[in-house]
Amino acid sequence: MPTIPAPILGELPYPSAGTPDEDTSELIRRDFARGWGAIGAAWGVTPSTAAVQGYLLLHGGPLTEAELRDALGLSHRAALMALRDCEQWGLIEPTDPKRAGQRGPAARAWIPVGDHWEWFRRVAAARKERETDPVLPLLEDCELRAERVPDPRLRERVGSLLEFVHQFDRGVDAVVRADAQALAHLFAVLGRLDHQQLERLMAVIVAIPEDELVKAAQTLSGMSPKLVRGFVALANAPGLARLIGAGRS
Repeated sequence: MPTIPAPILGELPYPSAGTPDEDTSELIRRDFARGWGAIGAAWGVTPSTAAVQGYLLLHGGPLTEAELRDALGLSHRAALMALRDCEQWGLIEPTDPKRAGQRGPAARAWIPVGDHWEWFRRVAAARKERETDPVLPLLEDCELRAERVPDPRLRERVGSLLEFVHQFDRGVDAVVRADAQALAHLFAVLGRLDHQQLERLMAVIVAIPEDELVKAAQTLSGMSPKLVRGFVALANAPGLARLIGAGRS
């Protein structure tokens, strides 16, 4: 298993009070926040931002800035900046103010957004906006400029790269636009297929001409879920399965 990088947030304080079970639970949350912060740094996310998100993922909230600051050993400024970044990424959202029994206005609190698939979708959207979207106009400009120079190899390389980025962007856009429940459903299906089944499925897809796959996808997208389920049930019928199996090459 890969090892988690050394803590990058410094030593976090342990709970000063509570039962052994509560202490252990808090230690787990803090250790996960440390590791998530280190992993986030590899993704280009500020460690404190990733740590705040990781802590909220396991805690669930609502948590105030002061509670997050104390739990993660962050400064007031670092905690506020992390919360702002998490909000901009769409990973957390403010909730009803939290009162602790003191006089004065209630402290603002935050909770993680949706379930794991929802924040996965939102992370994909944020990364698309920050990374893929700026590349497209850059490559399109390079393609226009390459058309004006007598260098066919350069034009071919720029055009090929632009086509790849367009296709990649389209794939990420499909994830961003998808409902979180649909993403969970798709990945659950993939998770139940073993490696050999996935490899055979990919081999079948590659063997079918692109135009035929596009037409099939367009046809399926126009069908009702009930009708598609009928086709799936037919494909799963034992007699047809044996017939298809006998015709495998």
